[in-house]
Amino acid sequence: MDTNVSACWGQGIMVKRKGESFIESERADQFAATLEEATRSTTEGVKYFIEPAKGTLSRGKTRRHHFIFGRRGSGKSSLLNKLRSELTLDRMPVAYIDLETFKGHSYPDVLVSILIKTLDSYSDWFSTAGVFPASKQSFWQKLFGAKPRVKSIDGRKASDLVKRLGDIRSELANLLSEPEELSRTRRAKQAKERKIDGAGSLDFGGGQASASASRSLATEREIADSYNSKKIEVLHRRIIDFKQIFSDLSSVSGKPSYLFLDDLYHIRSSNQAEVVDYFHRITKGTNTWMKVGTIKHRTQWYFFGQPPIGMKLGDDADEIDLDFTLEKYDLTKEFLVKVLDQFCREHESKVSDILSDGARDRLVLASGGVARDFLSIVRRSIDVTRQRLASNDRFRGDRISAEDVNKAAGELDGFKREDFSRDTSDDDSQSLNDLFEEVKKFCLEKNSCNCFLVNKESKNTQATMIKELVDLKFLHHVRSRVTARDKAGQIYDAYMLDISQYSGERKRRNMDMIEFWQKDGENQLRRGTLVFT
Repeated sequence: MDTNVSACWGQGIMVKRKGESFIESERADQFAATLEEATRSTTEGVKYFIEPAKGTLSRGKTRRHHFIFGRRGSGKSSLLNKLRSELTLDRMPVAYIDLETFKGHSYPDVLVSILIKTLDSYSDWFSTAGVFPASKQSFWQKLFGAKPRVKSIDGRKASDLVKRLGDIRSELANLLSEPEELSRTRRAKQAKERKIDGAGSLDFGGGQASASASRSLATEREIADSYNSKKIEVLHRRIIDFKQIFSDLSSVSGKPSYLFLDDLYHIRSSNQAEVVDYFHRITKGTNTWMKVGTIKHRTQWYFFGQPPIGMKLGDDADEIDLDFTLEKYDLTKEFLVKVLDQFCREHESKVSDILSDGARDRLVLASGGVARDFLSIVRRSIDVTRQRLASNDRFRGDRISAEDVNKAAGELDGFKREDFSRDTSDDDSQSLNDLFEEVKKFCLEKNSCNCFLVNKESKNTQATMIKELVDLKFLHHVRSRVTARDKAGQIYDAYMLDISQYSGERKRRNMDMIEFWQKDGENQLRRGTLVFT
């Protein structure tokens, strides 16, 4: 059989048979495997990182606290891993904490656990990256793919610091294992009846009878429970000690240190601001800078009060928004194609070898602008296209077509619902699901249209929940400040129902697909019938 040798991988040779498309070739197997690996954020995956917007990486390195906002798969963890790599090559201490580990932990144990993990992470850094010489290639090349740019830290000072970190870590571990001790004061409600007598006459048709009427008055005292937690008191007393430790991280290294708290939204929402607040207090003035990755509308990072709790955006911290939305369609498409292109080049191919023009747009829509979903759908679309070609269906060509993408996207609904279950609490999952079902019914049954409008001025619970469904990737924001023809004076936000709800096994015929990114898109969105209430 005639073959053209294309590339060598490991011990085998990837070959392309004469007249065979890339999708059908053995190279596509390795390409698909690489895409699958890339959808998991790992230290090794740093080499695939592409800056979502110019200056994002530089901002992440600044001496300023940041909240890094983005939907699942938007690149929060990838950015933090890239920052960790870059800062480590400059010998700047970094602790990376995956907060999903502590999902469901109660307060204050969750705070103690995160502190322990933070000390462990810094101990590991000062025992390895901080002191290993540039000549230790087995370490530097494997984890960072490059040599450090500056000399190592003084080994003796680093060793002394690691010992101190270990001592405090042991104390915290003992505190964590202790049962919580609460002192409680309680004021209970008491009701006292007071009888008030009064004489009165009742007329029974000519005769009168006197009666004694009574009513009860209840005097109440407020119920109030006051708790004093031993663990919280210990943590409060140790704030000065922790501040000294964080100051020493910087003084020993001679550089600022960084603390990365990834996926804050996994912590119970009632405790998120408290966790952020404690770390803000112990790092303040120590040349340590926090970078907190989370989903915006699933997070409570600040509560106003006396005193306020958490970090306030604009005052205590700035935000880095990684969400490429469909509203900025051209920029989003350019970024996603650039991400795919680097994988293609690694496998001696081009995006045009894999995707038809229609498939590019459909992939952008199906992914909602989320890079990980984009790569996942490409991976699944390869299988769908291969099955089609194997059955000699070449009407749509030998590349991934828009219809292939539709079928692959439909398979993502199950995974999104799994994320939904993991990312929402029992308290709000039912109400979110109910609203989503209402939106689906409105789009699919009432209007047979992929888009709908929500009043921009709405401040009710429903408007907030719509934004949460966007963060959960069931809906996608596509346009701001839309006016409807028969709704004078009203401004709307336009949203698109996720393609997984009307493609694949759920394919709907005669769906009106508004191409909102086209010149006539805004005009199509101005129908009054699209207003969702």
